[in-house]
Amino acid sequence: MQTPYYLIDKSRLLPNLEKIAWLRAESGVKCLLALKCFATWSVFDFMAEYMDGSTSSSLYEVRLGREKFPGETHAYSVAYADHEIDQVLECSDKIIFNSIGQLTKFREKSRDHIRGLRVNPGVSTSGFDLADPARPFSRLGEHDPAAIEAVSDQISGLMFHNNCENDSFERFDEMLTLIEHRFGNVIHKMEWVSLGGGIHFTGQDYPLERLAARLKAFAETFGIQVYLEPGEAAITGAATLEVTVLDTMHNGKNLAIVDSSIEAHMLDLLIYREPAKISPDSGKEEWMICGKSCLAGDIFGEFRFDAPLKAGDRLSFQDAAGYTMVKKNWFNGVKMPSIAIRELDGRTRMVRDFNYDDFAAALS
Repeated sequence: MQTPYYLIDKSRLLPNLEKIAWLRAESGVKCLLALKCFATWSVFDFMAEYMDGSTSSSLYEVRLGREKFPGETHAYSVAYADHEIDQVLECSDKIIFNSIGQLTKFREKSRDHIRGLRVNPGVSTSGFDLADPARPFSRLGEHDPAAIEAVSDQISGLMFHNNCENDSFERFDEMLTLIEHRFGNVIHKMEWVSLGGGIHFTGQDYPLERLAARLKAFAETFGIQVYLEPGEAAITGAATLEVTVLDTMHNGKNLAIVDSSIEAHMLDLLIYREPAKISPDSGKEEWMICGKSCLAGDIFGEFRFDAPLKAGDRLSFQDAAGYTMVKKNWFNGVKMPSIAIRELDGRTRMVRDFNYDDFAAALS
């Protein structure tokens, strides 16, 4: 198969989904796939066997969720435009407003809809200011318990999204306790609460039993249906970006240029200044793997190999699903990676290829 392409391996996706299904059964929570993280709908039917639906961050995402992911469809956006709201309501089972202002503005249009409000508890686990929902002057959700309680008769649910790459149950428990203490009065008036995503409960050695017990107790204490919105937890480790070495050079270090680009195909790594992952990453040969775009810093990282790299060698970058496929772009006109799926029986099939017509159609 011609590189570059993203390869989704269902056998690596399945263990995450089985943990999600176990958590649902043991705790009573419902789990919705966060489309902002992963929206490759060719595997939605497979994922839907283990999850309850999808949640969105825009009109197009909520429409995709309604059309492609069986189950519940939740709509959220930092702000809805006047020309979007009718279709958002048409495509969703629940709508979550980011502010009291938006709730008030669309109160009449949404009066027959199940409505919620995003709440910002003021704490998070993000290590990056760029991604911290509780950063100073954050626009993500309402923070005043009194103001939220004043409109509690207009909503039936709340969304708290303050976990970010959180693999610590203790920190999750601590922040949920803070939410209970600060917003408990209004939570008691609700029918459902979403705790968002960013909880890495499918990771190795995560105490899943303790999480299930804590979520069940939270639901029973307040008499609510609890939702989680796993994104990376659902798809971590399930996909690779397959590339080919095109050329090699030496300029103080061994350099290998591949037929892909970090800015175009793994943008989050560039934004957060993190290297890609190759496994195994060992051996006596150290090489810097570089993208083919004209961006000077288009570098996947430095890795170790058993033998010198040469043109034609194939490489696999790990963990290429979450916040990667959804951010791919046409920078430099570099060919967008195709999308392939490896089925549980080992067969690999191409599900989408991108060509010049797609590049031209994205412009004007």
